[in-house]
Amino acid sequence: MNPDPFIINSQFIKTIGIMSINDSEFKSISSLIYKNFGINLTAEKKSLVVGRLQKHIRQLGFDTFQEYFEYVKADTTGKALGELINRISTNHTYFFRENDHFDFFSKVFLPEIKGKLSKENTRDLRIWSAGCSSGEEPYTFVILMMEFFGAEYMTWDAGILATDISAKALYSASLGIYPEERTTLIPSHLKSKYLKKDENGNWVAIDRVKKEVTFRRFNLKNINFPFKKKFHLISCRNVMIYFDQPTREALVNMFYNHTMPGGYLFVGHSESLLTDSCPYKFIKPAIYRKN
Repeated sequence: MNPDPFIINSQFIKTIGIMSINDSEFKSISSLIYKNFGINLTAEKKSLVVGRLQKHIRQLGFDTFQEYFEYVKADTTGKALGELINRISTNHTYFFRENDHFDFFSKVFLPEIKGKLSKENTRDLRIWSAGCSSGEEPYTFVILMMEFFGAEYMTWDAGILATDISAKALYSASLGIYPEERTTLIPSHLKSKYLKKDENGNWVAIDRVKKEVTFRRFNLKNINFPFKKKFHLISCRNVMIYFDQPTREALVNMFYNHTMPGGYLFVGHSESLLTDSCPYKFIKPAIYRKN
């Protein structure tokens, strides 16, 4: 008889070789992640930590999480820490996820910013996808901009800066290759126009879409943001749910300082910004604006 999938007893753990993590080990690893990346792993995330790290730990030749923690802490190159966050961070997403944002982007933001920048006699449109994961969000923005501007798009400096903490996710994003299930929400006329199918049945963003996105590794917990110019739109969706309230508020203030007056911030629909501490003006659920 198979064990209950929600109740894993000690005999089952012994049989399939699941590593255990004690409170002290979990505290050490979760504190390390919080200190370096701002991700708040509560006690309920113990099973997640075990599930995502145990194979890696065994491959390194360690028998306990404590040994692994000491290894990461002692590595001065930062590679071990980078691999840790690659495995812990969640990177599941898909094209046109939470479509309300993209509808607003096409129908409100783009017409508005085109008129504004045209009056200022500039075509420098700056958008940042912060926490871009495997790239579906920034590629969706590019596709919608190409549709909106048409042939005129090439006269605009309108590429996307896309950042993430995970080097693994960024590499996947740069390839722009996606299984069918991640592309099902793309309207068929856009899908055939901006993606192509490969021999394995995956969908691949075409080169002229991919070249419009600049992928960079970036830690949102950095005290200083290295950007010389402010953004007209910052999209940080389904990222701050992993931060505690002080980290979230500090990040929102940093975003605000790097947003152009009249610019927008997109957050995930499962996220909300506290009215009393949020410098942005609430526009509609998950969309905020700098006055």
